Amino acid sequence: MARAILGMGISTRTQSASAAKARRTDSSEKQRKTHRCGSSSKEALGGYLFAKMARGGAAELRSNAEEVNRLNVFPVPDGDTGDNMSLTIESGIAAIEPLKTDDLTEVMSTLSHGMLLGARGNSGVILSQFFAGAAAGLENAKQADALALGAALRVGVERAYGTVVTPTEGTILTVAREAVDYAISKITPKTTVKSFFADLADEIYASLKRTPDLLPQLKAAGVVDSGGAGLFYIIDGFRRVLNGEAVRDDTQKSREKLDTLPKISAESSGHGTFYCTEALVKLGKDCKDFDTDRLRCELSAIGDSVATVHTGDMLKIHAHSTSPEKVLGLAHEYGEFLSVKVENMTIQELENAKKSNESFTNKQGNDHAAKKENAIVAISIGDGINAIFKELGADKIISCAGGKNPSVGDFIDAFEELCAKRIFVLPNNSNVMLAAKQAAGIYKRAEVTVLETKSIGTGYAALAVFDHEILDTDRQIGNVMRELDAVRDGYVSPAARDAEIDGIRIRRGDAIGIAGKRIALCRKSAFDTALELATALLKDRSHLTVFYGADTTDKSARRLERRIRNRLPSTEIFLYNGGQDIFPYILVAR
Repeated sequence: MARAILGMGISTRTQSASAAKARRTDSSEKQRKTHRCGSSSKEALGGYLFAKMARGGAAELRSNAEEVNRLNVFPVPDGDTGDNMSLTIESGIAAIEPLKTDDLTEVMSTLSHGMLLGARGNSGVILSQFFAGAAAGLENAKQADALALGAALRVGVERAYGTVVTPTEGTILTVAREAVDYAISKITPKTTVKSFFADLADEIYASLKRTPDLLPQLKAAGVVDSGGAGLFYIIDGFRRVLNGEAVRDDTQKSREKLDTLPKISAESSGHGTFYCTEALVKLGKDCKDFDTDRLRCELSAIGDSVATVHTGDMLKIHAHSTSPEKVLGLAHEYGEFLSVKVENMTIQELENAKKSNESFTNKQGNDHAAKKENAIVAISIGDGINAIFKELGADKIISCAGGKNPSVGDFIDAFEELCAKRIFVLPNNSNVMLAAKQAAGIYKRAEVTVLETKSIGTGYAALAVFDHEILDTDRQIGNVMRELDAVRDGYVSPAARDAEIDGIRIRRGDAIGIAGKRIALCRKSAFDTALELATALLKDRSHLTVFYGADTTDKSARRLERRIRNRLPSTEIFLYNGGQDIFPYILVAR
């Protein structure tokens, strides 16, 4: 099936965004009315079967993640849509593994919560919201027939569209909407759950073939939408399970991992050895007025490095303690475990953890006035860039070397480590923006603002002008945005495949120069590309910052600096060993 996706033909069906929105609204209202009138469609889907379908969908995507990665529009080696979507749904699978219920609502809500916390990249966030909407549409439904499933998936489509400020047709959004519309239109009194998902999978495939006609960038690159392809593999996995076809199922292996958690007693854990203890808990029905501060105080009495995240009926805790059984026992008082992790920390890890968390633990017990006024969380991709960002005032670095994107949960964990009234987030990657914003929307213990930094270069520029003494958020944002408007940045990347984009012919192994959102040039060597890209970026600019990568030698970087000075003698150049992989050079002109 992967070859079929990569080699899809192209049809001529198109639809404007405004027409698509009207169609979604009309279809949604019609479906809600139909659902209120009841359904005579056959069969019903319960929690056990849906959990099996979810595992099948995750396994199918996992097996084809690399094929989805290759559908990246830009032929650069950091295409990671398949990985992001796979990690997102795998987080949901991990959350439902401990469940032993046939209640569809409970399984769906637990899956969607897990996916939300594990959502990575824009595609992963959109996918998590699609499932979150579907879960909301199935609230209080122990089982669901085809008509109810159609109504729920329609809510999922609406939720997914609402995630994006300006939805773009020709993406996973279009594929999901058209497929759900089609599957709903095919429902009759004879429709079964099996036939419903067969229709859904068929139309996802057909819609995917049409995406290049809706998005010119896809047609130019000769690919279909990668997010839509990821959704196809998930739903095709659903279909395979319903058809009784073989799909890899890691359920037993996951349960074995849970069963082999260390058996800890007071006698065996009280000798100074610290354990990193984490748990994901589904709160009981009597915990509507759950007091996070009280729990944090109780945990602080038996451990340190305490962090808690509370969203809806889900609670995530983290603590370092010599008595992990007490930590887990306290957490268990509030509800059922969905997942548990206990790790024996080494002496060195313990010392480092204590140093990095001592001030945080102390501040947690103080009043609001003890909090730091401003704090910054920044995404980085190399040790050298990490150090520079810290020097410029970043309080927390989330390192994403190797093109791996952080999850929503990673951001929330970072927020929890800080003790600040206002937290500013620098995503420094357009594909991280949605996850950062989702986390900001969830977190309530501080005012969280996501700044529109879409690259390492713009993140560097934002840090350069950020003023920790400014306590007015709007003023801070204004200062940063003015700087970003004045900055030109770009990067050099090896080409991962042959392509022709905007008239530029690219061969695998060439060095691409990308400025902003477009491919500006392509040369045989990274050095030549960097020289030409720097020259273009420095038009009407006099300051250039160069971060050179892990595979670029100091000698080559200094040679580039000399060549730029020869061309533009008045340019002031700052040269740093960024240590990033994938990109030989990152350039920032100011």
